[in-house]
Amino acid sequence: MRSRRTITVVGCHAGGEIGNVVVGGVLPPVGATVFEQMQTLARDDSLRRLLLREPRGSVAVHANLIVPSTRPDCDAGYIIMEPTEYPAMSGSNTICVATVLLETGMVEMHEPETTLRLEAPAGVVEVRATCHDGKCESVELTNVPCFADRLDAELDVDGLGAITVDVAFGGMWYAIADAHALGFSLEPSEARDLARVGEQIRIAAREQLPCAHPENPEIAGVSIVQIAEPWQGVGAVSKNAVVVAPGRLDRSATGTGLSARMATLQARGEMNVGDTMTHASVLGTTFDGRIVSETTVGDRPAIVPAIRGGAWITGITQVIVDPTDPFPEGYLLSDTWPGPDSQQ
Repeated sequence: MRSRRTITVVGCHAGGEIGNVVVGGVLPPVGATVFEQMQTLARDDSLRRLLLREPRGSVAVHANLIVPSTRPDCDAGYIIMEPTEYPAMSGSNTICVATVLLETGMVEMHEPETTLRLEAPAGVVEVRATCHDGKCESVELTNVPCFADRLDAELDVDGLGAITVDVAFGGMWYAIADAHALGFSLEPSEARDLARVGEQIRIAAREQLPCAHPENPEIAGVSIVQIAEPWQGVGAVSKNAVVVAPGRLDRSATGTGLSARMATLQARGEMNVGDTMTHASVLGTTFDGRIVSETTVGDRPAIVPAIRGGAWITGITQVIVDPTDPFPEGYLLSDTWPGPDSQQ
């Protein structure tokens, strides 16, 4: 075996969504903040391509690079890499990162509860992990402030016609559509059609419903779509399907999606501080959410949400690049990776 590069990766999933964690073999990118480090990584993009594209990855894989925090009040930083973007925040990935940090001993575990602060590109995330017998049993993260941008916005979608969506920031920019209005019951057998329709909505929303974070305008544009059943009420379980570009279902209930949903419900007066709800994925896995407090982002009313879920380590691997490998940054094919990028 010959290798010009070796990267150590801890495999992990939260609610079925793969959120692998890079713990060795990559130096921290240049930048005064984790957000700037993310931008440096994105400009090069070779690490994301190596880890997420075939033959080493797939369209269903995310990866998180652990970096030293640039803030003295945080235990670690992390950069999230998803199939087509570098999101500023991700709930399932954060749960995976916290679980790996604690279960591998990178951050000392305290039982029955460990508290830590992580620096995501979007800002500081507070984490409370329930721990027992060396296992991180669940993670509750306090997300960055989230808010509704538009409610019941009209959207003309190719192949669907006119629909209405909510646009909200949950750490990522979401368009939220009504599953029943689109004819979905959110069953596993609908996965392919959900992915197709969700990607159509995303493309239309990016063109017709521009949005930008008021405190960081570089976080802009709808990049993810939630197809949700009608809300079932405070404390109840509501089903949803989140479609990740370039057109596949998030396997988890999606923490940023739950945060965005609670922001829209609070904006409508249907949820208040202290209220809880649970989102279930098409697989049936769940994340619990609650509204911790109200705040503002710029001049916009916002909420601080908390999300609770669990993650499981699946293995430890060393990813290598043989100097003679014809695919050092992988490849894309349209059978699993739809869209124009599949020709790269």
